[in-house]
Amino acid sequence: MKIRQIRNATIVLEYGGLTFLIDPYLAPKGTYPPVTNTANPVNNPTAELPVSLEEIIHADAVIVTHLHPDHFDAAAIEALPKDVRMIAQSEEDAQVIRAQGFRNVQALESTPEIRGVRLTRTRGQHGTGEIGKLMGNVSGVVFQHPEEKTLYIAGDTIWCGEVEEAIRVHRPDVIVVNGGGAQFLQGDPIIMGKEDIYRTHLAAPQSKVIVSHMEAVNHCFLTRSELKAFIDEKGLTAQIAVPDDGETIYC
Repeated sequence: MKIRQIRNATIVLEYGGLTFLIDPYLAPKGTYPPVTNTANPVNNPTAELPVSLEEIIHADAVIVTHLHPDHFDAAAIEALPKDVRMIAQSEEDAQVIRAQGFRNVQALESTPEIRGVRLTRTRGQHGTGEIGKLMGNVSGVVFQHPEEKTLYIAGDTIWCGEVEEAIRVHRPDVIVVNGGGAQFLQGDPIIMGKEDIYRTHLAAPQSKVIVSHMEAVNHCFLTRSELKAFIDEKGLTAQIAVPDDGETIYC
């Protein structure tokens, strides 16, 4: 498999002979107002796309793990072909995507396989307490193919029982986590930070962990340099990768 980090949680995945675009967030830098109630009120995205739209939008399938605008934005809605296969986390989300003019939209649980690639929905927790409830339902995806390693994309989640269960059940060889430590002025982080990434490694020491969702939205405060220093202190640079935008990892 080839995993290309684009920006934020946007990934281009080549797996089992297919190309998947995950969570397209495609607007130019500074297009949108900042996420409110945060300590860093700058416009989003906070980084430019590292490659052209043409290199991103041509895929066999687009997977949207949830409908927050930093995972499926207005620029993606405009740029993506309306006949591309769209896979949403639920039928409820699929209806929203259809309303944007997309003609080939399915819920993840009704799409168990695409040309030999098996897809399985996993769950997560997009924060704790009341904030976690307000953030709504989120999903991850497990990819399996006879000629590929098992891949688990965890999505927007903190370390939680759902992630632990997905690792236990599917025993992934490769895990992609969203690790920017996003946080509001109140409450705990709503995606993984350093310690959650470390817990993921401890739960799956045999797995390669790849950290996405960094340095692209204004409420993500964990930087790549800080995370890399933490990983180095733990002696885990061979097990945990923190790709730059535009970088490709082969697994």
